[in-house]
Amino acid sequence: MAADKKAKAKAEQAKGTVKKAAGSAVGNKRLKNEGRAEKAKGDARQAKEKGKDALKD
Repeated sequence: MAADKKAKAKAEQAKGTVKKAAGSAVGNKRLKNEGRAEKAKGDARQAKEKGKDALKD
């Protein structure tokens, strides 16, 4: 189950990066900010999962 959550975090990060790049490319601030927020959400989720793994060891 942890692997699923880690994959979801990576997917959010990637999706956020793509949205941010697309927003920058077309000059759409809303899309760019959405991408930043989504990437940050993925980063937070990944940090949480890494913390759980550290406690397991």
